[in-house]
Amino acid sequence: MLDKELKSKIDSLWDKFWSGGISNPLQAIEQISYLIFLRKLEDEETKRQQESVLKGEKYKSIFDGSVVVDGKRIECKTCRWSVWSEYPADKILDHVRSNVFPFLKMLGDQDSLYRQYMKDAVFIIPTPSLLIEAVSIINGMHIKEQNRDTQGDIYEYLLSELTTSGKNGQFRTPRHIIKMMVEMVDPRYGDTVADPACGTAGFLVCAYEHILRDNTSKSLIKTDEQGNEYNYKADKLNESQWKFLREEAFHGFDIDQTMVRISLMNMMMHGINAPDIRQLNTLSTRYTETDCYDVVLANPPFKGSIDESEISEEFRIESKKTELLFLELMFNMLRTGGRCAVIVPDGVLFGSSKAHKEVRKLLLKRCRLDGVVSMPSGVFKPYAGVSTAVLVFTKGEPTEKVWFYDMASDGYSLDDKRTLIDGKGDIPDIIKKFKERDSNKFEDRKAKCFTVPIKEIEDNEFDLSISKYKEIEYEEVNYDKPEVILDRVIKMEKEIA
Repeated sequence: MLDKELKSKIDSLWDKFWSGGISNPLQAIEQISYLIFLRKLEDEETKRQQESVLKGEKYKSIFDGSVVVDGKRIECKTCRWSVWSEYPADKILDHVRSNVFPFLKMLGDQDSLYRQYMKDAVFIIPTPSLLIEAVSIINGMHIKEQNRDTQGDIYEYLLSELTTSGKNGQFRTPRHIIKMMVEMVDPRYGDTVADPACGTAGFLVCAYEHILRDNTSKSLIKTDEQGNEYNYKADKLNESQWKFLREEAFHGFDIDQTMVRISLMNMMMHGINAPDIRQLNTLSTRYTETDCYDVVLANPPFKGSIDESEISEEFRIESKKTELLFLELMFNMLRTGGRCAVIVPDGVLFGSSKAHKEVRKLLLKRCRLDGVVSMPSGVFKPYAGVSTAVLVFTKGEPTEKVWFYDMASDGYSLDDKRTLIDGKGDIPDIIKKFKERDSNKFEDRKAKCFTVPIKEIEDNEFDLSISKYKEIEYEEVNYDKPEVILDRVIKMEKEIA
């Protein structure tokens, strides 16, 4: 979550774009993303140059020399944010349109996915005044960021406008929920990680940071004033390991081309040089990958549907409900022994249709369903009030018992305002208890978390709703007899009279 000052700057940026003639929120997000990316691009390049100097290595900057784009030669140094952002109003807009944006589109290798999806990107900021104001606000946001990487939070806050403006109906997964899920599946160096409906690539970026943290010496990790860790250098990895991490470990798919562009920029800004983000409906016949990934993390679209003729023939579950098809898809994507954490609507846990029961049976019989975390309905406000759960499972061995946790708080108020309480709620306890789930101390059905043997779940038609198994302790209340209460009321009336 962002602080009030940074939110205020982003709100101001929205207002400027809206009043400047860019009223479609998705277009505005795309244009803002290009500008944030350009600002970050120079920062990251400066950082890499400084590191090369310290190591005594030669470094060729992307801002060195010149490039030819569509027959026009562009001096790369003029594409630095620090250079062109100082241009006067009569020069800045034309320079960004004619030089900086073409330079941005040709970054990456010739055959890279980045080049492929940026090919049709368009810079549509209409006036020099809007561009100058946007640059000023982004500079202010950058100063506020300081040592913390709030890129994901900035994107999440930007994307909240998609719902509030009635566009697209998409909503983002809160960063602290993403981090909880990543901690639970614990991606490690060597794992390949995928998200079949990646949106802005929040899960992939968080998994990348998790692996960096695990491979950084503790003495190098720093903590900011809010207690957030940063400065993950991954000094324990050698060059070939870094290459794998940046070029082969992370894979994302999304049906929306704009989201693909934003995901690509987001991952590149976090240091992943050649992100594999593809525009593809993973539920369709066009997606054919099976047994490919070690970790799958996702918050796929709820309550969607797909044309029957487009559904992949790989699915055994007969349904057009996307939340059910995505679960089977993730099972298919995983290698044996692979782990998955996914957010599902509550209906998946107890739905009585044949398809609902079949998908739960798949998770319990052909996987080890490690955990079910029931989340309160306010977690996704103000985007949606739907009740959800996190399912964590491992492919390849049957379930013996399932660990349930009844989350009461995620550290924010559960109303539309989502006011900060402590930013943690039950999450640290969920992570700690999840890692201890194989012990025999989770037998109390009145507690926040407990385990249930597979036989009991089978007898309940594979129902996975926590309310089916949790015991509620009722407190006995003794009331006075009716005549005593009546007598008391009469006396009170007389006293009042």
